[in-house]
Amino acid sequence: MSSTPHVIHQAQARELLGRIDVPQILRKLFRDLATGQAVQPAQQLVEFPQAAGDFINYLGVLAEDGVYGVKTSPYIVREQGPLVTAWTLLMSMQTGQPLLLCDAAELTTARTAATTALAVDALAPLSARRLAIIGSGKVAQAHLQYVKGFRDWQSINMYSPSLANASAEAIAQFKSLDSRVIIASSREAAVEDADVILLCTSSAGPVLDPSHLSKPALITSISTNAPRAHEVPPHSLNTMQVFCDYRRTTPGSAGEMLIAAEQHGWDARAVVGDLPQLLSEQVQRPTYDRHVFFRSIGLGLEDIALANALWRQL
Repeated sequence: MSSTPHVIHQAQARELLGRIDVPQILRKLFRDLATGQAVQPAQQLVEFPQAAGDFINYLGVLAEDGVYGVKTSPYIVREQGPLVTAWTLLMSMQTGQPLLLCDAAELTTARTAATTALAVDALAPLSARRLAIIGSGKVAQAHLQYVKGFRDWQSINMYSPSLANASAEAIAQFKSLDSRVIIASSREAAVEDADVILLCTSSAGPVLDPSHLSKPALITSISTNAPRAHEVPPHSLNTMQVFCDYRRTTPGSAGEMLIAAEQHGWDARAVVGDLPQLLSEQVQRPTYDRHVFFRSIGLGLEDIALANALWRQL
């Protein structure tokens, strides 16, 4: 076997991802985690000297598929703004040879959104009808793509500051994603009476205070590379039912969880359950006597599972 891996750049990754069922691949991954057929170590953060940035390594093993891998994502400080890239290397557990080197930008967007969609499917009330999405970039659009079929949404409100000055053509493009999409005039209008709120931003600080909502809702949140990034106030964790993608690693990396533990008396043992437990029915759906919060940090296994699926497509 050649020791030279296939190299997939962003455009080809996007094309290959269109051929596979991303949520189904990740659903199997989380069930494999629950049965011990997959291994997910904690993220590895390495800082560059002289505050020049950092990189995060995301590792993982898929034993049933006979592969392991690593996604490495640098955060490079520059005068014109930080540069973030990511590449995923897939390795064979049988031969020890590299199989695939893939630009991970498309993988990251797809797995982030599909993981949230799985959480919505597992956690949102079956009667959920009102969806709100905060953010309008590629990640937010991918969230809409993957989550739109998991409930019978009667309204889908989208909001981000950049949409306030968007052209009619740009707004039409968002509406073309789903005919139910409404561009909200404010964040408050977007989340009014929402059953599910997807936070899909690259913000380093809070974009939503759950205490201002009119009724209990499912709130999902994702990560960005900024140090200790968080989309809700850390102290709010004490008033919500908290779930995450993987309880063994997420509390040690998620910004609001770290701050809540250090400053607000929150304990990681308060996490009710994670996706392996939810998708293997080891924990029950939450009651909605208070807000439900789902936090994902992005697992190396998610990138590796998708890279493996792309490699098999080749």
